[in-house]
Amino acid sequence: MVVRLHPEAVAEYAEAVSFYEEQAPGLGRDFFDEVQRVLRIIGENPGLGSPFGGPYRRAYCHRFPFGVIYREEDDAVWVHAVMHLRRRPGYWKGRG
Repeated sequence: MVVRLHPEAVAEYAEAVSFYEEQAPGLGRDFFDEVQRVLRIIGENPGLGSPFGGPYRRAYCHRFPFGVIYREEDDAVWVHAVMHLRRRPGYWKGRG
């Protein structure tokens, strides 16, 4: 199934990649690759993530404190957030 990211999810994903790359060379790439792995998994099996209220699910990243918040629709998996698990829970709920 096609995986599509909300524009704000793309922005927070890019911001996190930059942050990790500033911490240590190559760490941003590791984070990027891990999120790509999660996106691939939810595209192949959208029901795999944990229920996260209403139509949403959350899939966790390994090694990084991030989760991918998404919902399955008829034609795609829509990612609403690439969220840090220890910051501002629910901030993404207004994204359509």
